[in-house]
Amino acid sequence: MSDTTVINLASQAMVLILELAGPILVASLVVGFLVSIFQAVTSIQEFTLTFLPKVAAIAVIILILGHWMLGNIVVYTEHLYNSIPQVIAGQ
Repeated sequence: MSDTTVINLASQAMVLILELAGPILVASLVVGFLVSIFQAVTSIQEFTLTFLPKVAAIAVIILILGHWMLGNIVVYTEHLYNSIPQVIAGQ
């Protein structure tokens, strides 16, 4: 296995991780920001207040994009398994 193969597989994995985690992280960030603004405006300093809206937002994102995420994981895994002979042969 050459260095370029390892770098290529690692970079593909990192891009896939960013694509899959990005929507969830952005939704969590936006909801957390909105809740923190709400807390600052209303002077409510409850630490557990941000938990439920973030969980709800993440659940909605997974419900909406879950099929796409799973499809990407399956395509990448199939590509990885299909490339095992080439990786072992050193091509």
